[in-house]
Amino acid sequence: MELITGKVIIISLFLLVITMVETLAYSTRISGARVKLIATALSLFSTLVVVSRFSTMFQQPLTAKLIAEAPDTNKLHYIEEQYRILIGVTSIGVLLGILLFPTFINIFSRAIIQLSNQRGSIIALFVNQFNRNGIRKIVKCIRLPRYSYLKGITLKTIPKRLFLINVIISAVFTIGVLSSIYASMIVPKGYAQAALMSSGIINGIATILLTLFIDPKASVLADRVMKNQTDYIYLKSYSLTMVSSKFVGTIVAQLIFIPAAYYVAWFAKMI
Repeated sequence: MELITGKVIIISLFLLVITMVETLAYSTRISGARVKLIATALSLFSTLVVVSRFSTMFQQPLTAKLIAEAPDTNKLHYIEEQYRILIGVTSIGVLLGILLFPTFINIFSRAIIQLSNQRGSIIALFVNQFNRNGIRKIVKCIRLPRYSYLKGITLKTIPKRLFLINVIISAVFTIGVLSSIYASMIVPKGYAQAALMSSGIINGIATILLTLFIDPKASVLADRVMKNQTDYIYLKSYSLTMVSSKFVGTIVAQLIFIPAAYYVAWFAKMI
């Protein structure tokens, strides 16, 4: 039986868009600092992140349904391979987001100004942009990544601890749902539902870590850059740190996918 089925393709496209949006959301703070509208930029960032994280809720039933279509022979191995494909798609989504980063810095700069003019109405912002003139302006924002973007970024300007923390958080987010579903297959029947529901706890812990250690630091840094208290290069370094650590996190997710599933299985039996 083929690993790449129609459902796998649909889930892959879904994951590709979600991951790309999450990666591009990190460019909003740079855009906000450029146009001196940090509060509006944070509002746009929050909207993008909430939408992307809410979208992951749809991933669980779609991904779980793959189990019903798996062959009875070597079912665990078959599902593992399919789920590893989905994790690989997440890595591709991050890479696409990185390639589109310069383009979306320009797009979000325009969007933040428009959002400010629309008095914070996201709906009005999208309505005004989805016309011929708006699309033409978006096309003009397209920029290819250049080496010059990295100019001035050194090991000193990169927050190393933040890099490591975000690698862990990104890895957990990537396999939270997948490991829980896989765990439901290896636990006794009576514990399957507990294993499935554990994904909410896992992703919840990752969200708390993100809120405690990363989001506040990014907001303070953006404020300090706008007030000329910190060099702009530190904000660029932060953005580079976040997107690169997110990509590394998706690679680490491949390594911890199965161990995490067995941990969830143990946790489901313990509670």
